[in-house]
Amino acid sequence: MDRAGAQNAGAAGGPVNPERSRQLQDAPGRASWKHWGPYLSERQWGTVREDYSPHGEAWDFFPHDHARSRAYRWGEDGIAGMSDANQHLCLSLALWNGRDSILKERLFGLTNGQGNHGEDVKECYYYLDATPTHSYLKMLYKYPQSAFPYADLCAQNARRGSADREYELIDSGAFSEDRYFDVFVEYAQAEPGDILMRVTAHNRGPDPAVLHLIPQLSLRNTWSWGASAVRPRLSRTESGALCIELPDVPPQFLYTESSSQLLFTENESNSRRLWNIAAEGFFKDGFHEYIVDGRLDAVNPQQNGTKAAAWHCRTVAGRSSVQVQVRLTSYEASEPFDGFDIVMKLRKREADAYYEELQHGIASSDERAVQRQAFAGLIWSKQFYYLDIPEWLHGDPAQVSPPVERQQRLEAPEQRRHSVHAGQMGVPLVRVVGSGVPLHPIRPHRRRIRQAPARIANARVVHASEWPDPGVRVGLRRCQSSGPRLGRLAGLPD
Repeated sequence: MDRAGAQNAGAAGGPVNPERSRQLQDAPGRASWKHWGPYLSERQWGTVREDYSPHGEAWDFFPHDHARSRAYRWGEDGIAGMSDANQHLCLSLALWNGRDSILKERLFGLTNGQGNHGEDVKECYYYLDATPTHSYLKMLYKYPQSAFPYADLCAQNARRGSADREYELIDSGAFSEDRYFDVFVEYAQAEPGDILMRVTAHNRGPDPAVLHLIPQLSLRNTWSWGASAVRPRLSRTESGALCIELPDVPPQFLYTESSSQLLFTENESNSRRLWNIAAEGFFKDGFHEYIVDGRLDAVNPQQNGTKAAAWHCRTVAGRSSVQVQVRLTSYEASEPFDGFDIVMKLRKREADAYYEELQHGIASSDERAVQRQAFAGLIWSKQFYYLDIPEWLHGDPAQVSPPVERQQRLEAPEQRRHSVHAGQMGVPLVRVVGSGVPLHPIRPHRRRIRQAPARIANARVVHASEWPDPGVRVGLRRCQSSGPRLGRLAGLPD
């Protein structure tokens, strides 16, 4: 591993746990270990931020069927994703089993009207491990080898009433005979912003099965909503790396294994598919059309754009596994994967040492495992939310403006004070995590696990969880007076 990554890799041990040392550093800006994190949400479609419908019907205005083809205005999404703190650059994983009707780029769920108990995710994914500085992250996504049962999930839940239990993915038979993939995604930072991504896919079934593993980069669309916006760029270098050019940021580089094929398209809405409007160019769903539909003209032959992917097509033997490695870094590397495994193992050992110290006094290994995964779920759920209400009310090009009465209601003097930027409010601290998670044994060491709200440079950015795990109850309590932060909203209890 190059530069400071090698120095970091050789600095294990010492009197202070390296993860705790990173927490104490708390460097600002891009030098922070937390500048990159699991901030990418699993779903941006159907949210109020993307809603420009006349009557506030977000589910119908931006449904799941539009998500692969329509550029988001206020954020991005992806499976097992990471992004920078402002979500300008997003790294995630797409999958295809050769049988699905669409590329699996984001989580599928039922809308409030489709689910017999309201909104509900119909996927199987698990946050397994994480450190507070995001130096090490791990999650699991379970992907069926048969076609994903989108229609069956909708139809079966539509037949059920509120008194019936929900129809889940596992009920559909998608995992029968163990014919599915366990896809583990691990991240490690060799140094702040030097991101190592390792994808390990296990075929749990008895027979060989085809799996397309597609790590992809998306540049959040910030250029289509204002005439003065600068358009960033992704392009292929002569050495075969992917170069990332963002405004006011030095170039960054993404390295993939030589067996992959780099694909490029634009993070732009496909107006031909969505609205039957003739348009030329390359669109957000270009990878879907190229890989699933076989349209060779769907990706840019010039190998540049605002969305890129490294396409790996593998046949995985029964009861076997394959791996794909990716590295995102701020400098060019002649041997980008030199020392890759060393850093991955080192960060995992440091995570183990951190939790061993944190959980001192908890004798039960089961309790320690439950608590560690609960903390991982909280860390993975620190997701990027961006919404400028005055700008949203003003409307965007090619979008329908919110209804007049809605604008008037939100702009009324007695309501205007509620339109505060997220950065003014801070983030409440998590104090209780479910009845079965043993937080009480470590109360004598409470100062060691207390985390302050993230310092947010941009007043329009906040990290929070959009879809809390339904099996986890979270209690929130402010640790400082709300008065100086919220002004006229100071009536909130401390």
